[in-house]
Amino acid sequence: MLFGGLFIVRKRALSAATSFAVLLSSAALVAGSAAPAAADSVVPLNVGTVGDMVVDGVHQRLYFSDTYNSRVVVTDFAGRFVKAIPDLAYVRDLDLSADSGTVYAALENADKLVAIDTERLAVTAEYPTGQGTKPSTVAAVDGRLWFGYGENWDSELGSVDLTTAVPTVALALTTGADWSSPPTLRTHPAAPGTLVAADGAISSGPIVVYDTGSGTPVARTSTQRQGFVNDIEIAPDGKSVVAADRVTSLTRLSLTDLSELESFPVSWSSEGGVAVAPDGTVAGATGDRDDVGDVFVFAGGSGTPASVRDTRSWPAYDGMQWAPDSTRLFVPVQLPGQSAYSLRIYTSPKLHAVTVTVKVPSGAPINKPLTVSGSVASTLRLPSGTPLTVTRYDAENPGGKALGTRPTAANGTFSFPDTPAAAGKVSYRVAYPGDAKHAYSTGTAAVQVTPFSTYLKLDQNRRTVDYGTNVTYTASLGWSYRNRVVEIWADPYGSEPKRLLKRGTVNSAGKLSVTTRMTRDTWVTADFAGDTRSGRAHVGSTVYTRAGLTTSLSRHYKWSKIGTIWYQTYHQTGDVLVTAWNNPYPGRTTKYEVQVWYAGAWRTGSEEYVRLDSGGMAYILFDGAGAAGVRARVRTAYVDGVSGDNVNTTIHGAWKYFNVTR
Repeated sequence: MLFGGLFIVRKRALSAATSFAVLLSSAALVAGSAAPAAADSVVPLNVGTVGDMVVDGVHQRLYFSDTYNSRVVVTDFAGRFVKAIPDLAYVRDLDLSADSGTVYAALENADKLVAIDTERLAVTAEYPTGQGTKPSTVAAVDGRLWFGYGENWDSELGSVDLTTAVPTVALALTTGADWSSPPTLRTHPAAPGTLVAADGAISSGPIVVYDTGSGTPVARTSTQRQGFVNDIEIAPDGKSVVAADRVTSLTRLSLTDLSELESFPVSWSSEGGVAVAPDGTVAGATGDRDDVGDVFVFAGGSGTPASVRDTRSWPAYDGMQWAPDSTRLFVPVQLPGQSAYSLRIYTSPKLHAVTVTVKVPSGAPINKPLTVSGSVASTLRLPSGTPLTVTRYDAENPGGKALGTRPTAANGTFSFPDTPAAAGKVSYRVAYPGDAKHAYSTGTAAVQVTPFSTYLKLDQNRRTVDYGTNVTYTASLGWSYRNRVVEIWADPYGSEPKRLLKRGTVNSAGKLSVTTRMTRDTWVTADFAGDTRSGRAHVGSTVYTRAGLTTSLSRHYKWSKIGTIWYQTYHQTGDVLVTAWNNPYPGRTTKYEVQVWYAGAWRTGSEEYVRLDSGGMAYILFDGAGAAGVRARVRTAYVDGVSGDNVNTTIHGAWKYFNVTR
């Protein structure tokens, strides 16, 4: 009987060989064009609440009272953050001086008014109004600051005289009214010596027009509107005011006697805001029955149909303001699901809004006609035959290709065929150019166009080769539009990383070849990236590589020929040393098998798996004591999945024959 010994190297766990799949998808083209200069926009503000907003045309800035955060936030006309002025306790109302040099702010929780220099953007003066006064509204006119203060029915009207060496505060100046809350205060350069005050806290809250030329407010006229006057503005004609309330919504009143001059048709409103542009255009903000905000714009009086903008959010009614040139309307809004405010900038608010809707199929084959359809709608109906400009954007025309104009039908719809010649994302942009009454508008829709299929083949699949064999792989590419580049990648089993074997242009026969030395089972792929008309292609080929293997015997004292077989002959006092090698891999073992000639046949004596060292070597020692007269043979093998890994394919080495003598 034979006894064996072996040298064992340290053991290391293996992971199974992994095949990597390549995920293919069509190239997505994001196409578009620059929006016109007059595009509406919405930008986030660094503002948590909006108590009020004023517009400084001289410095091109907007000022927001961020009440709950006790600060004033300054932005440019695009809504970009400029500066925050902190430590303004519960700042509420704001007003801009006639020369745009100062913004005045009412600080309810600090019992004072402050002056903010518009050049330095810092507080430069403070005007205490008295302990517990809680000023919350402010208006500047003729060298005085008028302010509303107090709470509930203890509310009053006060002033700060800025013309004296030391500013003088006067309180309890109300005449002609009994305020249920601090009144909203408005002044205008077109109405010198005039202060308008309105109480919006109750349904019958008064509106009072004061003469202030003497420095003491004298009630000129008053009225009680039935509907919570939420906002009021003096018109630039200096002869009227426009009031927003919950009942009549939006009305113009005479500044002389507060009689109603006209009513503006707007939607039902839970609250309302108003802004009157320097050119007299009236804008009213409402909350409609769908709980979304609308902005109505009247450019030619109440008889002119309103241009309506759906804010798709709740506007801050006290903050809506026009730009000094009357071309832009700034509306702070609270977007759905957001706590902070954003700024909607309407750049053509006096024009009727136009909505262009475009429809295309979700997918279509290349070079086949499809239908582009849609509709055009406006708050002021467009005539039949209105021309629309059509542009197509695709991989071959990323800057756009003009497809001419298409007319609308009587009901505002349009439809036309087109045949896309490029694959991937194809966008159709339909534009209405605008006119004297309608705003420019566009609509876009995209279709995913399927490319032509591409033929790609890679040879050598399922071939099995010996370790160290050089294998030539050839990729064959069929028709493609422009791209003729193919990549061939090798991804060996086990821990060896995927690598690029070759990247190149196929020859005139559409072929690209590369030769590589095989040391492991390997997943080889050919990849074609596609082009604007030809689809991506990916094919794979698995070539199995037998493990490298050598087996040798040593320490024999001679060779003996028995029959037709040569044996290595050992003394029974010696040892048989088997040296085995497989190409190394962490944790790999080699299998040895010993057979003995007995009763006219080879019969298995023993078999075992032996750990290889880091160089892939194993040494197996058989003790020959007492084995005189034995004829045996031995071989080693790598067995896929059993020898510690599955990186290579199974191989059995040749038998090595030996016999033992005395």
